[in-house]
Amino acid sequence: MTDFKRPANPQEFEENFEQLHPIMNATQAHYESSRCLFCHDAPCINACPTEIDIPLFIRQINTNNLSGAAKTIYESNWLGNICGKVCPTEVLCEGACVYNHQEVKPIEIGRLQSYASSVAINRNKHLFEKALDNGKKVAVVGAGPAGISAACELALLGCMVTVYEAKELPSGLALYGVAPYKILNDTVLEEVEYLQKQFGFHIKYQHPLQAAEDFEQLDRAFDAVFLGIGLGSTRELQLEGESLDGCWGAVEFIEMLKTLQHKAMVGKKVVVLGGGNTAMDAASEACRLGAEQVVLAYRRSKDEMRAYEFEYELAKSVGAVGLWNVTPLAILGEEKVVGVLFIETRTIDKKLETIPGSDYTIDCDMVIKATGQNKQKALVQLIPGIQTDPSGRILTVNDLGQTHNARYFTGGDAMNGGKEVVNAVAEAKVAARGIHQYLTENQG
Repeated sequence: MTDFKRPANPQEFEENFEQLHPIMNATQAHYESSRCLFCHDAPCINACPTEIDIPLFIRQINTNNLSGAAKTIYESNWLGNICGKVCPTEVLCEGACVYNHQEVKPIEIGRLQSYASSVAINRNKHLFEKALDNGKKVAVVGAGPAGISAACELALLGCMVTVYEAKELPSGLALYGVAPYKILNDTVLEEVEYLQKQFGFHIKYQHPLQAAEDFEQLDRAFDAVFLGIGLGSTRELQLEGESLDGCWGAVEFIEMLKTLQHKAMVGKKVVVLGGGNTAMDAASEACRLGAEQVVLAYRRSKDEMRAYEFEYELAKSVGAVGLWNVTPLAILGEEKVVGVLFIETRTIDKKLETIPGSDYTIDCDMVIKATGQNKQKALVQLIPGIQTDPSGRILTVNDLGQTHNARYFTGGDAMNGGKEVVNAVAEAKVAARGIHQYLTENQG
């Protein structure tokens, strides 16, 4: 049983989804920054995909040079505030902190990062001077973390940047797909607005590119294109009953939650299928929305789940219950979900097998499938020359994110298959520099 009542208004929703890592005040930031040992060849830097000079920005916070700290952060990571909140710091920078070897709590790097960057945002600090207009125009497809990162870097380098976004708001999964107890919608939108003011790139909302003619128009209007298209809808399991009312994909469920908040729907008894971080988020969110029972069902053992251990512990702490070594055979019901038929599994020589005669049913009125996302193959196929691997990931010809169509570059989930926000930010920054190099070398 979960301990949360269904939120009836915005205040109750905010209470249920209380921030895991609230913004520090000045006193907390000063105290926490004073704990840093400012290591030489700091392992926290090496653990960060964007390679922020962490000891430097912490020292700057400690000496009250907050603008300097923010600039240090943004020089490496254009979504410094968002990443300070949503990054799995427990296994990245904070997980690498030397204090872990002394059984001392690691420095709260993520909170310090969000503190410094949020001060810059709130004060609208102008931290960067763009290069002179180089006469090059670049289109960015997708206003998710990769797209925003690429837009900032390209604008900084003097390009005129236009971002095409299918939805009505920016930042992709950072807005629509990250649990609200990790980051609030307003926090995401404020950082993107701050970056737009800083660099002047334009975002065309509700402007999906859906036909080959759309990309032909881009080719005529722009000198290069960055594809930050991310991933698509939740992957189907090809199970009987997937189309029943009450069966949701995890991505769609989380988007509904982030959009509707306290008005979001949830079942009384919820089964979440999957063992990754998205499954943990969906289970935790269902608990906080007031579900009476939430079961996390994974086809392998707990030790084999893909989720970080701290994510599972978080879901468990709010009432979710783990069910291991079971795989679904069917989702039951006529019009609405009434249960899931499972069969037990075992792993023999690393191969998963079902155990004959071990099937049983769990009653529920909602199923959330956290089974991965589809690649955007149909969209990519509209663009001549771009190649994908068998799974649908966009292939590149070099470490600058350039595709087999030389005018197109990519980064983020469309290329890496689905990693963290910080990976998308890092890859897009590299690709933006690749675009600048391509435009400089090939078009004068």
